[in-house]
Amino acid sequence: MEELTLEKFEEASEIVKEVTLETKLIYSEYFSAQTGNKVYFKPENMQYTGAYKVRGAYYKISTLTEEEKAKGLITASAGNHAQGVAYAAKLSGVKATVVMPTTTPLIKVNRTKGYGAEVVLAGDVFDEACAYAYKLADEHGYTFVHPFDDLAVATGQGSIAMEIIKELPTVDYILVPIGGGGLCTGVSTLAKLLNPKIKVIGVEPAGANCMQESLKEGHVLTLPQVNTIADGTAVKRPGEKLFPYIQQNVDDIITIEDSELIVAFLDMVENHKMIVENSGLLTVAALKHLNVEKKKIVSILSGGNMDVITMSSIVQHGLIQRDRVFTVSVLLPDKPGELAKVAELLAKEHGNIIKLEHNQFISINRNAAVELRITMEAFGTDHKNQIVSALTDAGYRPKLVKFKGTYSEM
Repeated sequence: MEELTLEKFEEASEIVKEVTLETKLIYSEYFSAQTGNKVYFKPENMQYTGAYKVRGAYYKISTLTEEEKAKGLITASAGNHAQGVAYAAKLSGVKATVVMPTTTPLIKVNRTKGYGAEVVLAGDVFDEACAYAYKLADEHGYTFVHPFDDLAVATGQGSIAMEIIKELPTVDYILVPIGGGGLCTGVSTLAKLLNPKIKVIGVEPAGANCMQESLKEGHVLTLPQVNTIADGTAVKRPGEKLFPYIQQNVDDIITIEDSELIVAFLDMVENHKMIVENSGLLTVAALKHLNVEKKKIVSILSGGNMDVITMSSIVQHGLIQRDRVFTVSVLLPDKPGELAKVAELLAKEHGNIIKLEHNQFISINRNAAVELRITMEAFGTDHKNQIVSALTDAGYRPKLVKFKGTYSEM
């Protein structure tokens, strides 16, 4: 437990200033009002590479000997760590090789190359890519930079806590996303060194809660599988080297369901005009799980790298969860003018129609009834209920249609 010292954290905090953008705390009036606390965000999604990972990578490089730097670095990643290592190595003048799974989206491959790294595609999943990276490290003498289970990397990530406490010395709670545990180890250890009264809460996806389960058992364990949209924290096994620090310095672990991340994404876009990736949203969703009031809380937004297709899907799901988009089925006689009557009624109720599906084969007797499925926008639950009531009063016997996955499946 002696490796992570205040002196090293202070050193790391000065060194990472060379490569990081200043991410001042952002006060959230919306979430403060929602929770009864003073809520601030640490926007690491605004870093040059879109995530905090450059901190640990750059500090790790600073600890290497000149001989190690001359031989170069290697890592395995398909996400933020790849770009963080590539960018840190470029600024340090060190050669970097990044092994990425063959299934990595081209945009991530090109971004990593754009920071000057040599990209090697190997294996279908991260574990296979990682094994190949270790093989290359042995063959060429490269220094392997682990995504999280490295104390120097964790020390670099801990510089976030130094910045938070300098800007908000009276902070009561710091919420930290947990995947493998590197970020949480650095932040929690330094926070406790500076002020043991600060509560540090780790936040994991419910479908990838490897740290929570390990803490329950008292030793590091491997989950049989992970299932979460928070891909940056979809880790089966936390770091062995980090685990003792988590045991000592983290006050609690909160787990978050994927559905909560969808709502948190909408909240951040609408109230703060910020794009935060699902793993970074863990600490936003966790705000509603804290049973405290009148506390100063900082949520670390760990990254903002999200492709537009994922954004589109999350927005659609979020609108549906909040009853701002819904589908209703009504029965009406199959004769001219009936569709116009329904449309007129919805217009009076200010329902905005997105899609209509007219099914004449719902009944053998078409004159008795045909089905009309209407997908529309509403202002929220009260407005949706108002529209459904109006359809009921008009005799259309509306039935809400459960959302299955995409608009075309409603």
